[in-house]
Amino acid sequence: MLLATFAILMLGYGVAFTLASVSLAFAALGGALGVFELRLLAALPERLFAIMRNDVLVAVPLFIFMGTVLDRSGIAEALLESAGELFGRVSGGLAIAVVLVGAVLGASTGIVGAAVVTMGLITLPVMLRAGYDPRLASGTVCSAATLSQILPPATVLIFLGDMLQTANSQAQMSKGNMAPEPVSVGDLFFGAVAPGLLLTAAYIGWIVLLASLRPSACPARRPTSRSSESPGRVLGRLAAALLPALILIVLVLGSILAGIATATESAAMGAVGALGLAVGRGRLSRRLLREVVFISARLSSMAFLLLFGASVLMLVFRGLGGDTMISGALEALPGGLHAAMFAVMAVTFLLGFFLDPFEIIFIVIPVAGPALIGLGADPVWLGVLFAITLQTSFLTPPFGFALFYLRSVAPATLTTGQIYRGVVPFVAIQLLVLAVVWMYEPLATTLPRWIFR
Repeated sequence: MLLATFAILMLGYGVAFTLASVSLAFAALGGALGVFELRLLAALPERLFAIMRNDVLVAVPLFIFMGTVLDRSGIAEALLESAGELFGRVSGGLAIAVVLVGAVLGASTGIVGAAVVTMGLITLPVMLRAGYDPRLASGTVCSAATLSQILPPATVLIFLGDMLQTANSQAQMSKGNMAPEPVSVGDLFFGAVAPGLLLTAAYIGWIVLLASLRPSACPARRPTSRSSESPGRVLGRLAAALLPALILIVLVLGSILAGIATATESAAMGAVGALGLAVGRGRLSRRLLREVVFISARLSSMAFLLLFGASVLMLVFRGLGGDTMISGALEALPGGLHAAMFAVMAVTFLLGFFLDPFEIIFIVIPVAGPALIGLGADPVWLGVLFAITLQTSFLTPPFGFALFYLRSVAPATLTTGQIYRGVVPFVAIQLLVLAVVWMYEPLATTLPRWIFR
């Protein structure tokens, strides 16, 4: 069934409908062969209604709404321009500014495609005009924009948290623990903070090193009439652009940290806060609001339709004994937990070339999550590693999604080969940070345990 699903996906058919239709076809085949109980399908309507009643998943359209408002209202653009003027006066400073802004945008939008396109349109031409090596410029923009994959409140982390909660319950109950410790989206949010900041620092470290070894690759920005302003004035404009995004981050994550709001409630506050910022900038209009609502509804519908298809897949998969087969296969690998983790992460990395993050989460986590947790993997640690693996896959040539997004908005003078070569050092940094988090689990688990335990 899984092989047939992937084969049909490679032909280009819609993922949600492929997952559901192939699963139902194999359910019928299994029923005819006497290896599947067709009465299990009676549970399908209730499973789908349970998804729609899931309070945690209500946060998804709200965070998408918040990120879209920030993107369309010009807050992101103002932040990028101000940071570029302040940091661009030193060698490598413009690239450092792009990384820092990417971290802020990632923590406030959580949408990879929007971040890559926004930063590609605004900063890439500026970096090229400043004389930056095209490879460094494209690699910096791509890698900085994908920080929205790992830094909370990334929508990927919301779905990961929900999927891991279910996987953890199944794994613990199979061990006889009928009251497992819950895994919340807040746990995953704060578990991703330290690895996300480490990744940001590693990007900046590489740029600083390159600026010292090859200053010609990242020269200081040429003076302009606007850049002749005093640093204090530029800093003031940067603060005016930065404070709204930081306030929104504090509003969203701080409310969870303080225990006054769940992830869903903080998403609602974030959505209202983003509207308030748009009003403050004089950018909120009926046209903007219509566009934001349409984009939010379209992206949310896509995500939930995928979740419906994955729900059908997992019902049939378990009915055919697939969960027992996968669990047995992973447990039989020589090397125990880490060998099983490597196998799952390798498959996830390869799937990232062909499927988007939601599709991968809905396929891989329900299949492999219970087995890995049963082998001893901490759910939060597993979720953070999964997110970093997906982020690395989206950066890796030749199929990384971030590369395609950047290619769609990059000037014609920037070749695809330059984009591919530019991200190679950043992919190496990703793999290094992935290895550090893998070897040192407390990097992902200490903060959520300290906050929520």
